[in-house]
Amino acid sequence: MFNPSTGLPDDRKSMYNQQQNSVYKSGDKTSPISVILVSSGSRGNKLLFRYPFQRVAECPSSLAAKQRNPYALNTSGDGLEDQDGDSREHSPLTDEQLVAGFSDIILATILATKSDMCGKKFELKIDNVRFVGHPTLLQHPPIIQVSKTDPSPKREMPTMILFNVVFALRANADPSVISCMHNLSRRIAIALQHEERRCQYLTREAKLMLAVQDEITTVTESDGSPQSPFRQILPKCKLAKDLKEAYDSLCTTGVVRLHINNWLEVSFCLPHKIHRIGGHHIPPEALERSLKAIRPYHALLLLESEKALMSQLPLDCSPAMMRLIKTCSAVKNLQQLAQDTDLALLQIFQIAAHLVYWGKAIIIYPLCENNVYMLSPHANICLYSPLAEHFAQQFPGHDLPSMLAKFSLPVSLAEFRNPLEAPAQEAQLIQMVVWMLQRRLLIQLHTYVCLLVPPSEDEPGLRDEDPPLAARVGGRSLSTPSALSFGSPTSSDDMTLTSPSMDNSSAELAPGGDSPLNKRMTETLLASLSDHERQVILNIPAAQNQEDLRMFARLLHYFRGHHHLEEIMYNENMRRSQLKTLFDKFRSVLVVTNHEDPIISIFQSPME
Repeated sequence: MFNPSTGLPDDRKSMYNQQQNSVYKSGDKTSPISVILVSSGSRGNKLLFRYPFQRVAECPSSLAAKQRNPYALNTSGDGLEDQDGDSREHSPLTDEQLVAGFSDIILATILATKSDMCGKKFELKIDNVRFVGHPTLLQHPPIIQVSKTDPSPKREMPTMILFNVVFALRANADPSVISCMHNLSRRIAIALQHEERRCQYLTREAKLMLAVQDEITTVTESDGSPQSPFRQILPKCKLAKDLKEAYDSLCTTGVVRLHINNWLEVSFCLPHKIHRIGGHHIPPEALERSLKAIRPYHALLLLESEKALMSQLPLDCSPAMMRLIKTCSAVKNLQQLAQDTDLALLQIFQIAAHLVYWGKAIIIYPLCENNVYMLSPHANICLYSPLAEHFAQQFPGHDLPSMLAKFSLPVSLAEFRNPLEAPAQEAQLIQMVVWMLQRRLLIQLHTYVCLLVPPSEDEPGLRDEDPPLAARVGGRSLSTPSALSFGSPTSSDDMTLTSPSMDNSSAELAPGGDSPLNKRMTETLLASLSDHERQVILNIPAAQNQEDLRMFARLLHYFRGHHHLEEIMYNENMRRSQLKTLFDKFRSVLVVTNHEDPIISIFQSPME
């Protein structure tokens, strides 16, 4: 792929990156336009803080003084101009201009809702702006104050009734982004409500913000120079700093980590910013579907080092997660992780899904010599890219372009093995493959099998009334065992990669002679086929061997192109050589294809 920054000098590269970041921040539909804090109480509706700061317009008194000159031009109605004086009348509105038309009074009026709307999702669309928040009602316990001079107790109630942390988005923002922003607003509101009940934290911060606003208003009226009160609030108010940090994090990394009042931690991640491949983001719905479809034979690949992940964990982190991070390996499947960590398989699934959602890991198939990898079509193959420099530092004596060239065509890891090489070189190869998988430079191809019987001469095509094979043999599908579905109770904790539990038909069709029971079971399984399909299969020379025919009938429900070779091996406790031998014997009616696993492909290739 063409990289516009390749070949540029260092100073021009820096300028290019800054331009790209600014465009990404202002034009991205996943980034908020502004964060606003409003309150409602006995003093009316108040806008306590907003970020980014609105460009301060000149006050009317100064404008009137300028217009005293009869020859002065009135430019108040002209097009918007930037600081350099360039006209932007015909350019699209920036994020700042989208919210510039809303004054503080208007925002306080429309965002400070009634008490009946508290505790619910707040969403309001005005022109090109959509406001999303979670208004929260403050239920203060009465505070009894006893004065030294006046012994009679006095009950003092705080003046604030409700508050709302609102994120302004573009009107055409994705519904999943709107839902995520509401979730963050709700989390911040819950933390602020807790701290308000505990120590009146929000009331103190609100009084500080209003005091600064009153002070700035007084100064502006005296000397006539307009100033932004929110710029003065920021260095003095901890809550304002937290809201600014949340906004900046949402616009850059997508990971928000706040400590409200230096006490309560609020953690949040925007998956649209974290899960991005090739400039495309992974929809949260697709991510959730993939996490629900993970199987015990999958593996968890950490995207950061163990030390880096452990340093990011909170102090009250679950010991099970720490144990999994220390034990996790690219060559271990989830079932082996459950055994090594002494945790339930369902808990391993939940921790793995948590790490994947936060962008700290991805789901892969465990590394083995039979894995087939290929260069990702979305990989950055520039000679002097930052990835190439990092690879050269990580693996001295090797360069990334030469390594990627070896995967231009599908190749298995077994082809890289050399019996004459030292074991350390094989370990380094595994580390390099892991490094490339972490950067999404490689994709793994799996083998899928489809049953395709040639049509007979009398019936050149499939009749319309004949259902497809998937519908005819779908009664015994083992594509997604319900006991292993993510988030559901599991009774398969005793399953392992080498000896998984086998289904009933597998046990009944175990090799043991040409018994009448085995023959009847074989005929029953083949009964889902049409007469022509059954006759073609029985005429294959390999079908004369009853053991091969029983194995073919037993695996018939896998021959729909939905189950890759490794899944069949796991579910049926079979060796790869057995399956390949069977495929070769029945190659006249089986079509073998190689492509990505749909379950984990979203972590390797962007969705078109």
